[in-house]
Amino acid sequence: MSKSQQFDIVIIGAGIVGLATAYKLSKKYPQKKIAVLEKEAVVAQHQSSHNSGVIHSGIYYQPGSLRATNCKKGYQLLLEFCEQYEIPYEICGKVIVATNESERPTLEKILQKGIKNGLEGIRKISAEETKEYEPHVQAVESIFVPQAGIIDYLDVAKKYADLFQEAGHRLFCNQKVVRTEVRREEIILETETDTFKAKQLINCAGLYSDKVARQNTNDVPLQILPFRGEYYELKPEKQYLVKNLIYPVPNVNFPFLGVHFTRMIKGGIEAGPNAVLAYRREGYTNKQFNGKELWETLSYSGFHKIAWKYWRDGLMELRRSYSKRLFVNALQKLIPEITMDDVVPGRAGVRAMACYPDGELADDYIFADKGQVVNVLNAPSPAATSSLAIGETVAAKLDTEFEPKLSS
Repeated sequence: MSKSQQFDIVIIGAGIVGLATAYKLSKKYPQKKIAVLEKEAVVAQHQSSHNSGVIHSGIYYQPGSLRATNCKKGYQLLLEFCEQYEIPYEICGKVIVATNESERPTLEKILQKGIKNGLEGIRKISAEETKEYEPHVQAVESIFVPQAGIIDYLDVAKKYADLFQEAGHRLFCNQKVVRTEVRREEIILETETDTFKAKQLINCAGLYSDKVARQNTNDVPLQILPFRGEYYELKPEKQYLVKNLIYPVPNVNFPFLGVHFTRMIKGGIEAGPNAVLAYRREGYTNKQFNGKELWETLSYSGFHKIAWKYWRDGLMELRRSYSKRLFVNALQKLIPEITMDDVVPGRAGVRAMACYPDGELADDYIFADKGQVVNVLNAPSPAATSSLAIGETVAAKLDTEFEPKLSS
């Protein structure tokens, strides 16, 4: 290719959010020249393909928040997309399980959020009713969520990429952006091998969204902290213990949903994830280490504050990472008959947790748009479920901020 190529819009990051945005923009602006730059050799290699593969209902999220509204809209868009392009999925429902009396108030709060978010058919069920859905679960009470489902988001991301390219737009892999210069009339993007020019830029870099944003603006009020989530898998002969999706009542003092059981769309049952600090941004094992990235995390004031706030829970998560017995103990809270011999180590993923200097964790999607640039600074779960809605949200920003500047 030539040393410099000109585009109307360039998107950094070919994860599911970047690709959904690219797909939506290709439909909205078919005559524009749009490109996606991805540092890996293929698409969707990080959060997009290392998640639990759950189609989320939106029950947990603050009513009126971007997470809640985009999840509700994105859920329907996702199902319609999968039907249109014959991507396998299944709406199987899930149970959120209270295993002791002290969890009932939190369970009720979750139910009320779901109702406010417009979910239909969600309801409290007794211990006996819970066993009708999940016979091996120990519960005092549960919520049944009929909208929850399972899917392989890598399949979805690949289809976004295929449709984007079939529309005549460009996907460039092995193109890590190392420098960005925002000029009045154009943006210069330098990768390790080439140069690209764009009129508008969208940053969907996921685990590196803050670093990419700092290339184009001085106004980045947060830092991404990488938290690894590790899974075990049930052995085939023990998969009868789980029918669909089993979630605990989340710990209100810890910003994660807790270990749960997930039936996978392509077979198998996963148990997890936990939540431990990763030693690099893409550190999928406790042996993967990057000294510079780890120091950036450990020296960040926001990390100091959340480490102090959550040190007890964090220490337990760390111990669970190194101890199969402790991990199984957490699983036994939901299914008491699970044993050490029933599970084997599985895969892992890394979450991008956006944290402010004061230690507050961002609890919503964050889109920072200024001039010619949109930075997607925070897109946590349920971003995969919400991906098409997020793509529309970003496209709407182009309507208001950028459309007059786009070439004809």
